[in-house]
Amino acid sequence: MADERRGGTAGGIDAVGRAVFGSREGQLTSDGRRTGRFVRMLPALLILGGLVFDSLAPPNFTAVPLFVAAPLIAAPFFSRSRTVRTGIAAVLSVIAMRLSDGTSTEVVPVIEMLTVLTASVLALVINGVVRRGNEQLASARVIAETAMRAVLPTPAERIGGLQVAARYEAAQADEFVGGDLYAVADTPYGVRVVVGDVRGKGLGAVEAVAVIIGAFREAAEQERSLEGVAQRLERALAREGTRRYGLDAMEGFITAVLAEIPPGSASLRIVNRGHPEPILLHADGALEVLAPSVPALPLGMDLGVWPDRADEWPMPAGATLLAFTDGLSEARDPNGVFYDPAARLRGRIFPGPEELLSALTDDVRLHTGGRTTDDMALIAVGRPAEGQPVRRTTVKIVGRGDDAG
Repeated sequence: MADERRGGTAGGIDAVGRAVFGSREGQLTSDGRRTGRFVRMLPALLILGGLVFDSLAPPNFTAVPLFVAAPLIAAPFFSRSRTVRTGIAAVLSVIAMRLSDGTSTEVVPVIEMLTVLTASVLALVINGVVRRGNEQLASARVIAETAMRAVLPTPAERIGGLQVAARYEAAQADEFVGGDLYAVADTPYGVRVVVGDVRGKGLGAVEAVAVIIGAFREAAEQERSLEGVAQRLERALAREGTRRYGLDAMEGFITAVLAEIPPGSASLRIVNRGHPEPILLHADGALEVLAPSVPALPLGMDLGVWPDRADEWPMPAGATLLAFTDGLSEARDPNGVFYDPAARLRGRIFPGPEELLSALTDDVRLHTGGRTTDDMALIAVGRPAEGQPVRRTTVKIVGRGDDAG
């Protein structure tokens, strides 16, 4: 089901992102196409340039470096067969030049041909090493992401009368899985949500995620208050840290935001423990950043005990709560500018939580040029408006004041 729901965006930027966030995609993909086209053409251009240079330059000048460079440049970017063809083309070009000027049997031309042949063989070796490295990296990334997804199952589309969507987006910059987490629970006290980020990466972070999610599911059912849930998570981390001989074994600390939407109430309660501030999007495109009234330390800091304080906001019909980890808010473009989800979402209208997350993840890929350096966990919980269908996938996504046609 999760793959079906994400199918429209898995292949890259689609019409959803264009309709919501404008035409930045066209600029970036156009630049990417031009760069890719130049790289694909470069080996052929080098060989062609070598032929032209050799025909026009004096006899004492040689174009062999251009023929050597062609297969070496092809090696890390092209397939094995294309690398082989590039090497053969380079070798045959040198042989043809020396046959045409009648010097093919002289010492220097023979050395030139052997040099290009050696470079072509070396290019084939490099191509194999790069391909194996890419395969190992892709395999490690898939394994790490699969492990995290096993800990973070996709929630149902409808929980407690609310529309729910969640995403876990693994970083593209390395193969190490992060400690981003989310969970949703339908409890006697309403729908409760946690989104958090464990310090660190790797299996230690995954273990910490499992501890937090297990503790949250139990506490969300049993604790009457959201503050009580936060304290239960704190105690769970302390117990696990003691069992593992220190907090370092549990990655030190976890930033988290806990939310509660009581049944039959148009309100929203939040406890924020040092986490990026969630956003509340209204049906008319208005937006609120839900900053805590009193800042609090992350979970597991072990620097003293302070009572948690839940802040409350109105959450009318048609509103959607968006919570995320810093992989979103700290994503940078090539110039080092952070992604600002509030600025990008303000004034935008979405049919539902799933469409919101699809457009948002596409837009952050555009911002970073497709290379994120940190994992992202996102969850969106929407309160349907009166008469709103369960899903509205055919409704266009438009910004306030945009032309719906």
